[in-house]
Amino acid sequence: MLDLIAAMRTEGPRQALNLWWQEMVDEYDRRESAEGILFALPYLIAFVGFMLFPLLYGFYMSLYDWDALNPEQSEFIGLGNYQTLVNDPRFWEALWNTVWFVILTVPPLVILALLLALGVNRNVKGQTLLRTIFFSPYILTVAVVSLIWVELFAGEGGFIRYWLGFVMEDPPRFLIDPTWAMVSIAVATVWWSIAFNFIILLAARQNVPDRLYEAAKLDGASSYRMMRDITIPQMRNPLIFVVIITFVGSFQVFGQPYIMTDGGPRFSTHTIVMYLYTTGFAGRDFGYAAAIGYVLFLILITVSVVNYYVLSENE
Repeated sequence: MLDLIAAMRTEGPRQALNLWWQEMVDEYDRRESAEGILFALPYLIAFVGFMLFPLLYGFYMSLYDWDALNPEQSEFIGLGNYQTLVNDPRFWEALWNTVWFVILTVPPLVILALLLALGVNRNVKGQTLLRTIFFSPYILTVAVVSLIWVELFAGEGGFIRYWLGFVMEDPPRFLIDPTWAMVSIAVATVWWSIAFNFIILLAARQNVPDRLYEAAKLDGASSYRMMRDITIPQMRNPLIFVVIITFVGSFQVFGQPYIMTDGGPRFSTHTIVMYLYTTGFAGRDFGYAAAIGYVLFLILITVSVVNYYVLSENE
């Protein structure tokens, strides 16, 4: 206050008040910044400890023939692990298996979830029951889901194969046939994980203002036109989010093939994350496994960026 009075004598009342106000604003900004950093500090510590450090350390490991028991004796080989990876047919087969799984799961996980969300959003009887039914599989763990579908797809006496026996002479042996094994895993995955996308898209649909549909009906717009010109554009951002996380989740599939087929038959369901796991923990080649993980990381970044720019190109 004394500084303000002194400034009023030397600078004039108006200039002094402006200077005093600016000092108060600067002090508030500094205090708010300090409080913001303090509140964010727990997350920053967790991010550095569990995300950033492992990310950088994994890349460091990928440059060595890593000795897990004696890390200090690990031999530096530069990009040797990456050169081995490029010439590794098993890696490319695992990558193709993963891409095939992505092709089988991403479209139904997005399209069916959108259709379910739009259907349940209508004024139909039993909305709450339908939402509960659609979401209930998602509360199960991957182990439980995989074991359920192992029983359903069982080669002898399985529920699905039993009923298919009434319409075909020799139903497929789903989990032991290389042609059907990945398809079976994809079916189990869609049944299990569609609920998450369904909830996200249902919430997005409920946030679309009803007045837009009322105006469109007054103009004589059909249901198809309203979906194309109102529903989809209004749900664009949630749809982009759902597509990206579905791609990322499908590329990281591990539990279902590990439990249902153990990567077989004949390596047909051995995904890239399974190959990373078997290389690192069964083969004890942690440097090579880290290189596989980094390649997968780059693939996921590329897929996410491409999806984002393709789906949001009109904005």
